[in-house]
Amino acid sequence: QLQLVESGGGLVQPGGSLRLSCVVSGFSLRYYTIGWFRQAPGKEREGVSYISNSGTTGYADSVRGRFTISRDNAKKAVYLQMNSLKSDDTAVYYCAARPSTYQNVGELVPRSYQNWGQGTQVTVSS
Repeated sequence: QLQLVESGGGLVQPGGSLRLSCVVSGFSLRYYTIGWFRQAPGKEREGVSYISNSGTTGYADSVRGRFTISRDNAKKAVYLQMNSLKSDDTAVYYCAARPSTYQNVGELVPRSYQNWGQGTQVTVSS
């Protein structure tokens, strides 16, 4: 059974940093693309970043240059380092997995992912 568990969210002031973790079980990161998504109140879920099984990464324009995604296959974990946080980054953050062979839809499209974590709240406020 594929499972993903996020952690690392919290309350941070504007300009601060957080590192989110996504620990997976039931599958190997060598065969899956992992995406980070977020959903703010009243808004649709949006793609933030992804990392493929080969290490290719991608970012939404809104976070490029501020967020960095990385992966540790041995720890079965994917991380999202978030720097220079803004109030607009406030949302519930989710990680999700899809097979690396699935390439019909872009990696930042939520509907292309089948397996999701429960989410972790990130609040950026002074």
